[in-house]
Amino acid sequence: MAGSQNSKKTKKDDFLLQGAILAIAAVVVKIIGVLYRIPLTNILGDEGNGYYGYAYEVYAMTLMLSSFSLPIAVSKLVSARMASGQKKNAFRVFVCSVVFAIVIGILAAVLIFLGADFISTSMMESPFSAYALRVLAVGLFTVAVLGVLRGYFQGLGTMIPTAISQIIEQITNAIVGLAGASVMINIGARAAEEAKEELLKPAYGAAGATLGTVLGSAFALLFLLFTMYTYRTTIRRHMKRDRRQRKEGYGRLLKILVLTTLPVIFSTAIYNINQILDMTLFNKIMAMQGYPEKEYMALLGIFTGKYNTLINVPLAMANGLAASVIPSLTAAYTERNRAQIHDKIAQSTRLTMLVALPCTVGLVVLASPLMVFLFNDDGEIPARLLTIGAVTVVFYGWSTVMNSMLQGINKMTAPAKNAAISLVIHLISLVLMMVVFKLNIYALVVSNIIFSICMCVLDVRSIRKACRYRQEWNRTFLKPLIASAIMGAVTYLVYQVMDVAVGGRFAATGIAIVAAVIVYAVAILKLGALSVEDIMALPQGRRIYILCDRLHLLPQR
Repeated sequence: MAGSQNSKKTKKDDFLLQGAILAIAAVVVKIIGVLYRIPLTNILGDEGNGYYGYAYEVYAMTLMLSSFSLPIAVSKLVSARMASGQKKNAFRVFVCSVVFAIVIGILAAVLIFLGADFISTSMMESPFSAYALRVLAVGLFTVAVLGVLRGYFQGLGTMIPTAISQIIEQITNAIVGLAGASVMINIGARAAEEAKEELLKPAYGAAGATLGTVLGSAFALLFLLFTMYTYRTTIRRHMKRDRRQRKEGYGRLLKILVLTTLPVIFSTAIYNINQILDMTLFNKIMAMQGYPEKEYMALLGIFTGKYNTLINVPLAMANGLAASVIPSLTAAYTERNRAQIHDKIAQSTRLTMLVALPCTVGLVVLASPLMVFLFNDDGEIPARLLTIGAVTVVFYGWSTVMNSMLQGINKMTAPAKNAAISLVIHLISLVLMMVVFKLNIYALVVSNIIFSICMCVLDVRSIRKACRYRQEWNRTFLKPLIASAIMGAVTYLVYQVMDVAVGGRFAATGIAIVAAVIVYAVAILKLGALSVEDIMALPQGRRIYILCDRLHLLPQR
């Protein structure tokens, strides 16, 4: 009995550790991305950011269809076979997936490269985005294979190769992207002067920036291939221990892969296509209302380059946690362990809210200071966008994790259905807000809030129906919200005082952020949002508990 409890504890610790590794890596990647976007924004300007952002959204949408669904599908199929001891079949899933990714990646790259002009002109009302889109198309093949390798390692229960590859990818992206943007914007300036078309300059700069994305994925792939090579002895040893005679045929595995991937593709595509549809509708309606391309692309550049960049930093944690929860939930579902399923759902939701709620409050309280701190932009529009849209961190973070939970317990179509319903409501609200109420760029933010809320409501219902899980509210939502409110009040006061006492672009905001972290950590512990068991289950949990106890940060029992 003790052995069984130790085994469960080990699994729980491993789940939290792997989730923490991927979540931390995802946040590090996003922080690098934010730091990278500061000089990139200075190089490209808001117009160039608009072209870069629009082309990247089309690229990202294509990745959703061709590649990003593969890590989820592969990790799910591999973890299910590893849980039942089918080591050879798990590797056959990997081989089949690599071949599938190569074919799909080549097709996607060719289609986007050849169709860049049509997509940019006919669909996007942004002809100069074609330059960046053609460069990005080259990377579609690389990312497809990269996704399979990441999914395989995640299915084996280790997130470390994925985490390191993501950091390598982003560092390369930042270095090469900045260099490419700097070189190409100068070439674009000369081309703009010769052609008498001023928008060629930011368009060329955006194309140069996208070189970083392509080479970043290539370097990440090389790292994972090297990791796979060094891991080959372990894989062979695992396969030798598998004495099962029955091998799954590649034809059958391909069929299972496609059937597993399609619902993921559909749900992920609908969940993310709203960004492209938003931009397309925004550009077309703004053009119909008489706005010049330069003006609406600048607004789009603020939305994608500044607002989205900041919103996506805390959301990276949810994305990392979502990736780690799928293989662990799949293993629990394969073993028909309802208690473990409920436990993992509760932990994932609580960890998401522990980060999402204070980040939302922090973004609201420090909206304008953060825009000045990062982009040296004291304009009204960027700060107001962030103030209004910060709440999406909570709803997008929660729905992202819930989508992965549903996929982990084999309810593959539920996220797709929920996303489809939410998308229809979202698009109707967007058109109404732009055409009837003329909310301009703010319509994009408000309609995204509506989409994320709809997703949360529908996902909660689906999870309850699928596994009879009922959400706990006090420790998961109420206590973190109270702690966040305390943090927000203190942070606002600290910033105001430091702004008067010290001033400057960096000092007051930096001190306020440090104060926010300290106040929130103390408040969350004092309120008892984390139990002793929760703290002990964390990596290095015993040391954390001893430190908190010595500092009298835990509530009196």
